[in-house]
Amino acid sequence: MLHQKQTKTCLQCERTLKGRSDKKFCDDYCRATFNNELKGAANNYMRNVNNALGKNRRILEGLLPDGEQKAKIKLDKLLHQGFQFKYRTHTYTNHKGNAYQFCYEYGYLPLENNWYLVVKRNDE
Repeated sequence: MLHQKQTKTCLQCERTLKGRSDKKFCDDYCRATFNNELKGAANNYMRNVNNALGKNRRILEGLLPDGEQKAKIKLDKLLHQGFQFKYRTHTYTNHKGNAYQFCYEYGYLPLENNWYLVVKRNDE
């Protein structure tokens, strides 16, 4: 009984593979391209969310005067700088029941008349 040797091709570029019998790609470039395309949509979404969180953090950080742990800011100023309220890392509720929204170590608390209290968490 004769065994016909099956020709395997690269999963990315479809060139004929040479070498090991379990080889799937002809080179590192094809392997990386294949995996990047496979995971591209999920990675893209995560990258966009992380970028938005980072931008929110930088905005909050920039609104606090040097050395200060808190400041009152108008909503318009947050929006003008591109702050996106839907992106935050966590919520902290203090003993008074106030729910602060955080982007990493910088947070905000809605106040009356479109004012916000911007704070920096003190982990010391």
